[in-house]
Amino acid sequence: MQASVKNIAVLLVVTVLGAFGASHANAQNNGLTGTDTTKAASTTKAQKKAARKQARAKRNAELKKLEDAGYNPGTSNDIDYPQNIQDAQKKANSGAGTSQ
Repeated sequence: MQASVKNIAVLLVVTVLGAFGASHANAQNNGLTGTDTTKAASTTKAQKKAARKQARAKRNAELKKLEDAGYNPGTSNDIDYPQNIQDAQKKANSGAGTSQ
């Protein structure tokens, strides 16, 4: 039992040291200064924001298209839910096919 506890303790220490050593090595070897990291993070944040905005616009446009085809997402406890959205999708897609 004591050998098992010692093995677990050694494994835990090795895991913690390995994780610390890997993150410490990456921090030193990536060649970025603090300001470079901040710029990279802000660029990433701006890119994520733009992607979210684009996805939201696409989702809203699709919902508007379905609503124009007769789908009403505001009806709660709609027993015809799967069928009414499928009908609206068919109608919207057929309208899109004829307009091209």
